[in-house]
Amino acid sequence: MVDNRNYAIRYAMFALSVLTMWHTSVAVADTSADQVVTEDWSLHGQLTVVDQFHPGFGSPYRGTNSLDPGSRGDETVATTLFAGARVWDGGQVYADVDVDQGFGLSDTFGVAAFPSGEAYKVGDATPYVRLHQLFFRQNIDLGGEAQTLDPGANQLGMTQTSDNIVITLGKFAVTSVFDTNAFAHDPSSDFLNWAAIDSGAYDYAADAWGYTYGSSLEWTQSWWTLRSGFFAMSRVPNGKELQTDFKQFQLNGEAEARVRMFGQQSKIKLLAFLSEARMGSYGEAVSLGELTGTTPSTALVRKYGSRPGFVLNIEQPIRDDLGAFLRASFNNGDEEAYEFTDINQSLAAGLSLKGTYWGRTDDTVGFAGIVDGISRSAQSYFAAGGLGTLIGDGRLPHYGLENVVETYYSAQVTKWLALSADYQLIVNPAYNPDRGPVSVLGARLHAQF
Repeated sequence: MVDNRNYAIRYAMFALSVLTMWHTSVAVADTSADQVVTEDWSLHGQLTVVDQFHPGFGSPYRGTNSLDPGSRGDETVATTLFAGARVWDGGQVYADVDVDQGFGLSDTFGVAAFPSGEAYKVGDATPYVRLHQLFFRQNIDLGGEAQTLDPGANQLGMTQTSDNIVITLGKFAVTSVFDTNAFAHDPSSDFLNWAAIDSGAYDYAADAWGYTYGSSLEWTQSWWTLRSGFFAMSRVPNGKELQTDFKQFQLNGEAEARVRMFGQQSKIKLLAFLSEARMGSYGEAVSLGELTGTTPSTALVRKYGSRPGFVLNIEQPIRDDLGAFLRASFNNGDEEAYEFTDINQSLAAGLSLKGTYWGRTDDTVGFAGIVDGISRSAQSYFAAGGLGTLIGDGRLPHYGLENVVETYYSAQVTKWLALSADYQLIVNPAYNPDRGPVSVLGARLHAQF
């Protein structure tokens, strides 16, 4: 562990120094950035380092997928280069190259609402390179007032009309289009917990790193937006390889309404998704285990089927410096979790406050509460010793809702560097009242240009 953490520190310091030089060169060269309306190309970068630690906690037993009950710390380091180019009017292509290193706590096992959105399901002690995203986007103007799209990662500076269509094709994250929320969606700068930054029961199509192939269409008119998407599932649940022939796929549909509440424009989103893939039934796995005298495994009973789910997502500014979010989600709990995590029902709500009151306008403090649950068939499966995507203590004598409280403070040190402190209290980790509660302390460094 010590060697791995030293390796991560050396890598992070090297990446930060390179990012600093890039930022300085770009800042010097781009003296007229405020006058730029349309970009023909762009280059951005980011570095995010997250270090989390939990002290020892009560644990009369543990299983294969349990959170380590001893004192433990783990870190992740992610460096990303975002490149974009205009190919014709409204048409853009983007490519994101990542260098990743590190592990989530207990190798990203033991908690359904996992405490770090910067932790992938695939960890490595040494840095490795991946092309996470490569996609094409077409913006089509339909009329209305001209709007400015500010330059940023995966967004060329440009203008578009208020009524528009946006088409995206290629490899990208489903959650970059669906289930977005301004106050809880980016683990590099706001909340860290998986069930805060995304809806816990939104089992969105993705490989083990969170990306997939597919397409989406967004149609915006006046006060509403409709979104649809078609995406490839993994070949096997929680897998590294995607079903690129789309024989296993997911359909997504989302309706967004923008209305005035508390004198601010709120966004209310309703999302439905349907996964078509080979997945295992919890009930059939338990029955087979009882028949054969073995531990149940959904991998032994997989067959082609459908799994629907729904999400309510509300983004509500209260004042210019204060906003609230709410996410409620549900999926069919008869089958195993396929891509995201072992959650069948989830409710998350929180507040995000800018530091205007104490003279730190660019700082942010956040507070969120999360409650997650699983179906009765899932409870029976884990009670019999089954393993899920992230959890499996080998037994589940008593079921309890998994509850998480998270708070963070993000301090903007410079225009391009932020430091954050994060605390999470996890009660009934993996729905198991026999273990925990667990306190997770985190520190985050985020640099970008």
